Amino acid sequence: MSRPSFDPRQVPVVAVDTHLPRVAVERLTPAWLRQVFQAPPPWTPELRAEPRWVDGPARPAAVLVPLVWREGPQVLLTQRPLHLPTHGGQVAFPGGKLDPADGGDPVRCALREAAEEVGMPPAWVEPLGALPTYSTGSGFDITPVVALVRPEGTWRPDPREVDEVFEVPLAHLMDPRHHRHHELMLGDVRRRWLSMPYDDGGTERFIWGATAGMLRNLYRFLLAASAAMMPP
Repeated sequence: MSRPSFDPRQVPVVAVDTHLPRVAVERLTPAWLRQVFQAPPPWTPELRAEPRWVDGPARPAAVLVPLVWREGPQVLLTQRPLHLPTHGGQVAFPGGKLDPADGGDPVRCALREAAEEVGMPPAWVEPLGALPTYSTGSGFDITPVVALVRPEGTWRPDPREVDEVFEVPLAHLMDPRHHRHHELMLGDVRRRWLSMPYDDGGTERFIWGATAGMLRNLYRFLLAASAAMMPP
């Protein structure tokens, strides 16, 4: 199979979720997040897999979904260099495939990758729990590990893997008015995905694909927790 070639920014938006409620992020606290990850509510992940464009067995991987606790929670993301063989130039969470040294542990993998890619020491990170696995078209089964992060220093991106490190307010990402649906036929395969663009001081951060899909599942999880369990 060949990698699908298209510019996601040029694919029309077919729907925006203005009808869905936002998560009241301003009411969230670290203590409440710890509690809901320890005792998750009933919920259903919305997005689990993309159409595959590679052959062979899926490779296990993990990413860190870092909630950096400043005046309000921020989600740390990276801009990947264009030269990378998979997902080059895209917005991503710190992460990668599980190495033998990880012992099959997605949390250990996510912490290691965050330290290598953006210089985030594990001592700053408090893993809360994992969201359901997300399978990418490039052949990875990704476990998203959600974590609280203490901002105790500057990020130090590895230029071989990261062009830029930036942060997006969690409130922006948990507001479905910013969740845009796209659809495109490539050959006989219909591809659907979300985008969540963010204006970062005049620079558009085009969050889409797997990263947007995992954020959508985080939205569904936090919305279910707010509604079905206890208020923040």
